Amino acid sequence: MALQQTLGKSVSLTGVGLHTGISAKVTLNPAPDNYGIKFVRTDLQPPVEIPADIDYVVDLARGTTIGMDGVKVYSIEHVMSCFAGLGIDNCRVEINAQEIPLMDGSAMPYVELVLEAGLVEQKEKREYLDIDEPLMYVKGDVALGIFPLDHFRVTLEIDYNYPALGAQYTTLFNLKDYVKDFAPARTFCFLSEIEKLREQDLIKGGSLDSALVVQDIDLTDEHVDYMRKLFDYKGPIKAGENGFLNNTKLRFWNEPCRHKAMDLVGDLYLLGKPLNAHILAARTGHAANIEMAKRIRKYILEKKKAAAKVVKEPGKIDHEDILKILPHRYPFLMVDKVEEINPGESIVAVKNVSFNEPFFQGHFPGNPVMPGVLQVEAIAQAAGIMGLYKEGKAPDPNAKVLFLGIDNCRFRGIVRPGDALRIEVKMLRFRRGTGKFEGKCYVEDKLVCEAVGMAMFG
Repeated sequence: MALQQTLGKSVSLTGVGLHTGISAKVTLNPAPDNYGIKFVRTDLQPPVEIPADIDYVVDLARGTTIGMDGVKVYSIEHVMSCFAGLGIDNCRVEINAQEIPLMDGSAMPYVELVLEAGLVEQKEKREYLDIDEPLMYVKGDVALGIFPLDHFRVTLEIDYNYPALGAQYTTLFNLKDYVKDFAPARTFCFLSEIEKLREQDLIKGGSLDSALVVQDIDLTDEHVDYMRKLFDYKGPIKAGENGFLNNTKLRFWNEPCRHKAMDLVGDLYLLGKPLNAHILAARTGHAANIEMAKRIRKYILEKKKAAAKVVKEPGKIDHEDILKILPHRYPFLMVDKVEEINPGESIVAVKNVSFNEPFFQGHFPGNPVMPGVLQVEAIAQAAGIMGLYKEGKAPDPNAKVLFLGIDNCRFRGIVRPGDALRIEVKMLRFRRGTGKFEGKCYVEDKLVCEAVGMAMFG
């Protein structure tokens, strides 16, 4: 059984962001079990915490950007790749600017930072996402396929119509090979491309030695002078016999292809849990990676729904059973039925939101919206059923639930009349009658509310 991991201590580095050109300090901090990966903008007051999750991806132009309520963190893919490659489940990433530093264009500076901190095994079990059937994404000449496998593997190829690159392929057979064979692979770009971007006042932090630069234009003396001024660059600028500016020595013969695989590893880790699957990718990029991640999440959710239908016996926990377990009554009963339950471990419940709900009379009657606090109440009631239900036994009439606290509560979407609120709750920890649980509410496949709670059951 694999256990979750975090860092042994806080560690920091400072560098410049590729797009903004702003110097930023990044601090990687240990985090508790089931915390996940979260980026925290410490330059804002109060600091803004953004989960590293595909639901928070807001931009994919030349990198992966997450954001919430207008606050963004740019270029997180190399840090996320490092966490995936080293098996870091929980980390609080603090940054005092809006962009993660590019460093040398690879994930290796962050890998070295994590190794400096050390890896610490935690108490909670690591959960994996498993794929039981192939999933495909094809758009133009870009293709991604996900196939069942009992561990994580990536096979990727690129094909550029330019001699220095051409067709390349690579395979990451196992994450044990990540640090040595993929983390050092640097990002690459075409000289003509970065010249145009810099002329548009973009990639303000880009330098001619912060990436593998493919020399796709002739370098006359006049053009060299122009490039020096454009990039304020004082180092050498000369034609590369190997096709790369300044004859930059490659770390691997197929370094560009390995970097694409490294990016893919980081983007897929925005699923929030490690993935067991074989990924076959051709000419992929951040947009395709995230689109495939969304399809994987949709597949996982649909699989859970299908499993619930198979496991659930008709009438196993109906409305009458709920009334025997919970003390709540109309109009404050927020659970209509239970679709799936593993007593003391997890539950999937439903609240059918009717236009006749009494709270709609006073809560924005002209534009009816279910109050967020009642979504949290639905999570709490579902947790109560999960903790008190005894399969095959009559409910204990003296059993009660005392809620002790709600943390990390976030409202992500709007719930309106006619929606079916699906409430998913799982127990994170249970000791001596006190349980810590995580709850999420969905409308169809959209996350609308989430919170972590604590309660005493008995």
